[in-house]
Amino acid sequence: MNEERAASEQEAVENDVVARVLASFENTPDARLRLVMTSLVRHLHAFLREVRLTETEWESAIAFLTAAGHITDDRRQEFILLSDVLGASMQTVAINNPVSGGATQATVFGPFFVDDAPHVERGGDIALGAVGEPAWVEGVVTDLRGDPVPGARIEVWEADEDGRYDVQYADARVGGRGYLYSGIDGRYAFWGLTPTPYPIPFDGPVGDLLTATARSPYRAPHLHFMVSAPGLRTLITHIFVRGGEYLDSDSVFGVKESLITDFVVQDAGTPTPDGRELGGRTWSRARFDIVLADSE
Repeated sequence: MNEERAASEQEAVENDVVARVLASFENTPDARLRLVMTSLVRHLHAFLREVRLTETEWESAIAFLTAAGHITDDRRQEFILLSDVLGASMQTVAINNPVSGGATQATVFGPFFVDDAPHVERGGDIALGAVGEPAWVEGVVTDLRGDPVPGARIEVWEADEDGRYDVQYADARVGGRGYLYSGIDGRYAFWGLTPTPYPIPFDGPVGDLLTATARSPYRAPHLHFMVSAPGLRTLITHIFVRGGEYLDSDSVFGVKESLITDFVVQDAGTPTPDGRELGGRTWSRARFDIVLADSE
């Protein structure tokens, strides 16, 4: 058998595998599921054939995914980390949050959100004992027409100055997270912490992947927001500290220029907006106005 004939027969064998797998989904009742699965099969098999994946590499991939499953629990989501570092999370955000006439840009959700954050009043403190430099964050929530959005739910969460979220501690502490509502004028304000850079968890398979590919696990300093209001699209975003480290190499590709925000450091003793006494510490203040897009 000459090489040309062998190559042709090999291609036919591989094409037959793809065709048979695609045919297995032809009777899927849900049209959307059928589209997703058949597209996945085509792209997955194209990848396997392009790189000529070895059986050893396939076994390594299965072991990697198994390890990701084993390390995942109700406080850590390794598969979200994997999606983040591959840019799949940001691509999904881009697809589902099209540019919309001045609306605040969205970014990744991240693996550290929890549903039971405490409620704080406007001007309250979400730090709840978490360690770091105090930061006063304020702004106004409006719609695309510039009208204030009263009663918008503003959920915020962040790491402490040691780069850890409350759920990463073993003592069930709650700190660095909370939710509040915008006022009748759309305004909101709260005390939090000046964000600092931190690494995503890298003691698991995703960390091994970053090490093997000579990539940094560090995220640029940021504060998470999730903002929702009836009739408007829910916004999931961050604000990033202007001048902060890793803005150009954020490990999950989450930085957008429009989300880079001035956190202006205030000298110790500078009066705070609400008269709070900070015991002679420095603090920062930031303004982040939020524009919500119309729901589709």
